Amino acid sequence: MRRRLVEAAAELVAEGGAATLTVRKVAAAAGTSTMAVYTHFGAMEPLVAAVVEEGFAMLERAFLAVDLTDDPMRDVAALTAAYLEFASDHAALYSVMFGTAPLGRFTLPLPSTDQRGRRQTLDRVAASLERGLALARLRDGRAVDLSFQWWSLVHGYALLEATGFVVAGPGRSRVLVPGLTAFFIGHGDEPERARASVEAVLGAR
Repeated sequence: MRRRLVEAAAELVAEGGAATLTVRKVAAAAGTSTMAVYTHFGAMEPLVAAVVEEGFAMLERAFLAVDLTDDPMRDVAALTAAYLEFASDHAALYSVMFGTAPLGRFTLPLPSTDQRGRRQTLDRVAASLERGLALARLRDGRAVDLSFQWWSLVHGYALLEATGFVVAGPGRSRVLVPGLTAFFIGHGDEPERARASVEAVLGAR
């Protein structure tokens, strides 16, 4: 029920803005009573915060479902695929998580203040990038900095795909695959190894 309420709230915000986010409308969208909102959240403000918190928790679960291998670059590509699948399957929730759906009168702390998404997203990817540095697949940069660069690349692509500026099939093969491959090469990986690791998960260009 908690997840249904969170998903319903995210859909309402993404589709109609923060003005649509009322206890009655959230309950109706989730197919339950207003009492369920108060039982699980007490008020609307905690529900809005829970929308973001639950979104990142779901993203973390998607990352944990990725089977890691002895190829850290392939693992980063697999985490990338999981990220894009999450953004596609939960488009409304994703838009609330990253602020592309306005929250109106509801406010959240700055992500840099509460480290929102850091543990669930960046730290998971940074661990694989750290293995890449340890194995000398990558030779340039710190894992935490590389993870932010990765996030900028993948989040930017995810938004373009979600808003229809690129089509998933050709977009991933012509934009994402070469972009992620170039990212690895730019930080020291051998071109052929980088290309093979990315294409093993995301397909050939």
